[in-house]
Amino acid sequence: MERPYDVGPDDKVHPGDPVTVDRYTPAARINHWITAASLVLLALSGLALFHPSLFFLTGLFGGGETTRAIHPWIGVVLFFGFLGLFLRFWRANLWRGEDGTWMRRLSDVLRGHEENVPEVGKYNAGQKLYFWTMSVLIIIMIGSGVVLWDQYFAEYTSVGQKRAAVLIHAVGAVVSICVWIVHVYAAIWVRGTIRAMVKGSVTGGWAWRHHRKWLRELVTGKRDDQGSGAKPAE
Repeated sequence: MERPYDVGPDDKVHPGDPVTVDRYTPAARINHWITAASLVLLALSGLALFHPSLFFLTGLFGGGETTRAIHPWIGVVLFFGFLGLFLRFWRANLWRGEDGTWMRRLSDVLRGHEENVPEVGKYNAGQKLYFWTMSVLIIIMIGSGVVLWDQYFAEYTSVGQKRAAVLIHAVGAVVSICVWIVHVYAAIWVRGTIRAMVKGSVTGGWAWRHHRKWLRELVTGKRDDQGSGAKPAE
């Protein structure tokens, strides 16, 4: 029988008190934290080069010249780090019919009334939006960054292309930082989420409350199309 699209081969339920559910492998967690660290370093080094008032941040990297030299290389690490995450998780982040309903009822989620929204798989609509938004932004950032990387690509680009790339790169960076802040806030706000990326597992209660469809599919080994409907609001 074909495994449900959002259940990974290493996702497992372990009986106990409390029940625990494996959500991320050690390799996936290392991949995530390398990508996250690269994004933070890119933001700091990029802001240091963005405006004179933030130039003091170059001290974190050994000065302005060093910051300018290593910034694009950190971008390369980010690109390949996120590529690893993309290849691991793109299938589980495909948009499903219940995701639109989940977004329309986001206010219920924010108020803690998740019983009024559709049951979701391994990722909810908000997480999927973050995944695909960052996928697009990273492509934009690496593309515009290559145009600006004069050490290797100066002869292949014109002045006009560089000017456009500066604007695109700056806008993309600001949007990326804002999206990342929302992502971190959401991870802190939903208690138990950070544990998944630190320990690799969540409690059965957490999985039942926030990702019930994924848990049901994991236990039964069958895709659950009946769990996608929301319960009516009381």
